[in-house]
Amino acid sequence: MPSAFLKHPFMSQHGLCACDDSAMLQAMLAFELTLARVQEESGAIPPGVSQKMREALANATFDMDELAAGIASGGNAAIPFVKQGRKRLSDDLKRYWHVGATSQDVVDSAIMLLLKPRLAAMDTLLLRCRAAALALMEAHAKTPMVGRTLMQQALPMTFGVKVAHWAVGLERSRRRLGAIELPVQFGGAVGVHSGWDAQGLGWMDALATHLGLAAPTLSWHTDRYPVHALGTALDAVVGAAEKVALDVSLLTQTEVGEVAEPSAPGMGESSSMPHKRNPVRSALIRGAARQVHGHASVLLNAAAHPLERGLGEWHAEWAPLIESALLTEGALEQLVVLLEGLEVYPERMQRNLRATGGGIMAEPVAKLLTACLGPERAKALSAEAAETSRLQARPYAEVLLEYPDVNRQLTPEELSRVCDPALYLGSSEEQVIRAKNWLLKL
Repeated sequence: MPSAFLKHPFMSQHGLCACDDSAMLQAMLAFELTLARVQEESGAIPPGVSQKMREALANATFDMDELAAGIASGGNAAIPFVKQGRKRLSDDLKRYWHVGATSQDVVDSAIMLLLKPRLAAMDTLLLRCRAAALALMEAHAKTPMVGRTLMQQALPMTFGVKVAHWAVGLERSRRRLGAIELPVQFGGAVGVHSGWDAQGLGWMDALATHLGLAAPTLSWHTDRYPVHALGTALDAVVGAAEKVALDVSLLTQTEVGEVAEPSAPGMGESSSMPHKRNPVRSALIRGAARQVHGHASVLLNAAAHPLERGLGEWHAEWAPLIESALLTEGALEQLVVLLEGLEVYPERMQRNLRATGGGIMAEPVAKLLTACLGPERAKALSAEAAETSRLQARPYAEVLLEYPDVNRQLTPEELSRVCDPALYLGSSEEQVIRAKNWLLKL
C-alpha cells in the first residue's frame, strides 16, 4: 500500500517517526530490561544481571525482516523479539531473560509506552487550540453573524459564541483524554503470575513505576477497558476538531465567505483552477476524523476477549489504536494552524445578515406584534412580509410598513430597531464570558 501517499498525510509526521518499527522494538526492549531490573531489586535474580543485559543489548542489531516474518508465524511481535533478544545474550544471562512474562505483557506495555508521549503532544496542541480560541472569542464577542439551522439562515448570534462552542468541545475532550490511564501489562501466561505467587503483583507495580506507566489493579489481558477508554477518548477529541473543520469549511464557501483558512504558499491550490483556495486543512482534519471513527468501531467490537487471551480481538487492536493516536495528533496539528491563523471577515457577516433584506428578524417582529394582533396574525404577517422582502429584494422594515396593522402600531424608528440583528443576539455575549471562565478554570 502506498502509505506515504494515501495514509501518512493525515497523520502527525513527528508521531509517525516516533512510532515506527524501531520505536516499537525499543519499547519492547525497555519492558524486558525493566522487568529484569525489578526482579533483581526483589532478589529473584542475581545482582548485576539487568545491567549486564542492558550493556549486551545496548548496541545490538535486531533483524527487522526476521521479526516481521516471525510475527506471521507466531502471531505477535513479542515472540520473534524475545527469541532474537535471547540469542544476543551470553549463556549466563539467557535464563533471566523474559522471566514470568508472556507475549501480551510485552506488546501491550510497549504500545502504552509508544502512546504516552503522543498523548502529551496532543495535550500541548489542544492547549494551543484553547489559547487561539480564547483570542477569537475575545475579539469577536460582539461580532454579529447569521446563526444557521438545517443549513438555512435562522437568527442572529455572534461569531464569538460560535468559537466558544468549538473551544468548550475541544477542552472537554482534552480533559477527558488527560484523565486516561496508560497501564503497564504484566500477568504472565494466564494473568496470575504463575510460579511467582504474590511477588508477581509487586513486580507489576514496580514495572509501572520504573516505566512511568499506571499500575493497574489487576493484569488486563482480557479486560480491555484501557484500550476502550483510550480509543473512545481519541474519537471524542477528533470529533471536536471535526466540528470546527466542518463549520469553517461551510463558512469559507464563496457565497458565504465569512472566514478563510490561513494562507500559505501552495496551500489549497487546485490542479486545474488557478482561482481556487480550497479549505485543505479542514479536509485533512475531516479525513483523519473519518478514519478514527472507523478505528473506534474496530476497538469497540474487539472489547470482549475470550477466556484468558484474545483470539484475533487482541491482534485487531494494535493498528487501529496507534493509527487513531497518529491521526488525532495530525488533525490537531492542522487545527492549531487553522485556529491561530483563521481569517475572519465581519463585514461579510454583516452582508449575509442583510441577505434576506431583514427577514431574518421576523421572529422579534412577530413577538412585538403579538400584543396587538394576537400570535397567529402576528406570525403570519411577519412571515408574509419576510417572503415579500426576499422576492422583491426590498428592506424588510419597508415592506412591513405597508401593512396597515403594522403602520398603526409601530413607528419607522421602532421597526428599524426591532429589525436590527445587533440588538437580537440573545445570551451570545454572556455565553462567551461563561465559556471563558470555564476554559480557564483549572
